[in-house]
Amino acid sequence: MKTITKELPETKHIALVAHDGKKQTLENWCVKHKYLLADHKLYGTGTTGNLIEKATDLPVEKLLSGPMGGDQQLGAKIAEHEIHILIFFWDPLASQPHDPDIKALLRLAAVWNIPVACTESSADMLLTSSLMTSKISREIPDYHSYLATRLN
Repeated sequence: MKTITKELPETKHIALVAHDGKKQTLENWCVKHKYLLADHKLYGTGTTGNLIEKATDLPVEKLLSGPMGGDQQLGAKIAEHEIHILIFFWDPLASQPHDPDIKALLRLAAVWNIPVACTESSADMLLTSSLMTSKISREIPDYHSYLATRLN
């Protein structure tokens, strides 16, 4: 597939997601990094978004709970280039009833080449990178070219 170069802006739109067993970890991480997160626009699924907003006093655009469609809402926002970074503290030791939704969300993050952090250490590195406050070029699928070949 052909690709095009697209920039992520200086102010990032960050999706914050956590499984039940990792919600407290993500909440604590957000409190720890409150002043860095304040420079960006935050999105969260259901309970996670509410917990983060309450703990940090930062505005969070809250979507549906993950199992109720919030993961898919985030996936749509990634595909529409509204989400620039995904921080998803998933619980590798617990089975998840909505695992297909989670895999779809991670797949879309990979398709659209956005940074993803799934652990505290990777989220620390991502958030404290000098690239967080600058424009970043990335290669993404050339959807218009793809569509043109499909319609011919």
